Amino acid sequence: MAAQPGHCLFVSKPTGYELVEREGEPPAVGSKVELDGQGRWEVNRIGQSPLPQDRRPCAYLLPATS
Repeated sequence: MAAQPGHCLFVSKPTGYELVEREGEPPAVGSKVELDGQGRWEVNRIGQSPLPQDRRPCAYLLPATS
């Protein structure tokens, strides 16, 4: 199965988790990501998408502390 283009963001929020699809390469570990005025998150790690048979990279985000 060919890899899908783009990447996803696994966003940890107080209300649960959200999976956001994005184009291009994933952000680097330690970088900050802002999501449509919802706040800032920091990339904790890069792994594979949690979706079955989805081979895209996924950036796992935690709320930014600074």
